[in-house]
Amino acid sequence: MIIFYDGNCPLCAKEMRSLKRADVHNKIKLEDINKDDFESRYSYIKRKDAMAFLHGQRDNGEMLYGLDVTFAAWQSVGRHTWLKLLQLPIIRFCADVGYWLFAKYRKQVTTLFCTTRCGIK
Repeated sequence: MIIFYDGNCPLCAKEMRSLKRADVHNKIKLEDINKDDFESRYSYIKRKDAMAFLHGQRDNGEMLYGLDVTFAAWQSVGRHTWLKLLQLPIIRFCADVGYWLFAKYRKQVTTLFCTTRCGIK
């Protein structure tokens, strides 16, 4: 699975580091959407769209978005048990709205709530 994430977002980068630490079988590839050659290597993904919400791609080419990427990624490393709650219909709706708000305002959220442990200097 490939995860296309915003490497300039300290919270996003922190989650990706945690995910890779859990990825003992190397099932996940991380792609920072801010790399200069990103759009030439992944022409089917527009940086603007990937900045709006998390994108992922399964090994079979299927694209995933938002919390579905998070669930699939943590599932692939065997650490998804609690995330199953997000799949329940009412909780999923609320979680999707919450994720959309976080994605849209992640820079402001990071500025307000993140400390040096999130990677901000």
